[in-house]
Amino acid sequence: MLLVVGRIGKPHGIRGEVTVEVRTDEPEARFAPGSVLRTEPGAVPAEPGAWRVPPELTVESARWHQGRLLVVFEGVLGRDVAEALRNTLVGVDSADVAPPEDPEEFHDHQLVGLAVVTRDGERLGEVARIDHAPASDLLVLRRPEGPPALIPFVKAIVPEVDLAGGRVVVDLPSGLLDL
Repeated sequence: MLLVVGRIGKPHGIRGEVTVEVRTDEPEARFAPGSVLRTEPGAVPAEPGAWRVPPELTVESARWHQGRLLVVFEGVLGRDVAEALRNTLVGVDSADVAPPEDPEEFHDHQLVGLAVVTRDGERLGEVARIDHAPASDLLVLRRPEGPPALIPFVKAIVPEVDLAGGRVVVDLPSGLLDL
């Protein structure tokens, strides 16, 4: 499973440098020179014969500039090629990522697919994905019936994550699933 660590943004300058929207707590490790990042499948050129996004990109250099990460990837030699990378997601294989040391911290791929149950054991559905919002992360609940629901991933609402048992226990305020 691809663990997304960033999204490539607009080119910076004319020599192939790009901005990266960081989606990892360890940008210095993930974007270190020599790091190989997989690209999100499905990136296609706008027109026939245009430069294609490769399945992997190797970091040549990375630096911070005005609060943004700027990255040069090997083989990206100009602004036109850098522009072709815009909106490409880059990541690492989740199998290559060690689990967090903090027992209260989880990677997205650890939570996706877990059953969501109430304290009484009623199954509500499963975690479809995690949305990272400014205020808190949100568990996107896929329900057997009805539209998906968003559950704030905070201790008061999600008191227990049982990875071994394959479940997330929730204590939902009344009406949350009706929103």
